[in-house]
Amino acid sequence: MAARPSWRGQIRLALVAIPVEIYPATKAGKSIAFHQVHEPSGQRVRYEKVVPGIGPVDRDEILKGYEVEKGEYVLLEPDEIEKVKLESRKTLELTQFVDLGDIDPIYYDKPYYVVPADDLAEEAFVVLREALKRSRKVGIGQLAMRGQEYVVSLKPCGRGMVLETLRYADEVHRAASYFREIGDTKPDPDLLDLAETLIDKKAGDFDAGEFQNRYIDALKKLIAEKQKKKGKRVIQDDSSDKPAKGGNVVDLMAALKKSIDSGERTPARKAAAKKSAAKKAPAKKTAPARKRA
Repeated sequence: MAARPSWRGQIRLALVAIPVEIYPATKAGKSIAFHQVHEPSGQRVRYEKVVPGIGPVDRDEILKGYEVEKGEYVLLEPDEIEKVKLESRKTLELTQFVDLGDIDPIYYDKPYYVVPADDLAEEAFVVLREALKRSRKVGIGQLAMRGQEYVVSLKPCGRGMVLETLRYADEVHRAASYFREIGDTKPDPDLLDLAETLIDKKAGDFDAGEFQNRYIDALKKLIAEKQKKKGKRVIQDDSSDKPAKGGNVVDLMAALKKSIDSGERTPARKAAAKKSAAKKAPAKKTAPARKRA
């Protein structure tokens, strides 16, 4: 668990207040940071803050400005911005409870683990967790944190709970504007059956550990190769990634049938098949013991 919580306060449900702490549930994964380098000199490119006609300026002379019209700005002093920041309120009041399926996944933003702040808070914490689990509901409220106010959801997660910040309505594009060109044609029943069969065949339990960031791994390999060659460029043939020219649309029926007939299975499906075969196998008969003369 992190040394410092992202937020410490209380969850309020009517007259019940539960002291809690929240911690980030995610962390930065594998990544590679690049710098811009001036190739002839090998020096890193730096950036200066400049004003046209004046040149470089001191950081102390820079204010934040909001453009109200082209070329016209309202300037704000740092202390003025600080004054309007919301204080990090110490209470998350659950004002609404909704079905889990009522929240479109596109609204979910960042998850946090929620734990009771002390032993005295644990009983009320467990009661709320189990009540949400049994009712299959998600608690909704608003939380002020780091000068911003977030809409959040609260739901059970193992022995604890997960709080997720939600995007506001004006942060999400309307799906209809992207999907309106898709026709109302109903799929061919045979094709639909084949697609469902293929999905069923590859069904299994999700395990995030089975997936690796292949792009980052490939970049690391490329960097290691260039290091060995002391800065020489490494040229890789990417012709396999180029789409083939010409040709007709692939026969969907044939492709689905071929996918189903292939012996490929997910690790979860392999384990399930092995278990099923073990159950169906007839028990081996033991040979009768020989009588001694």
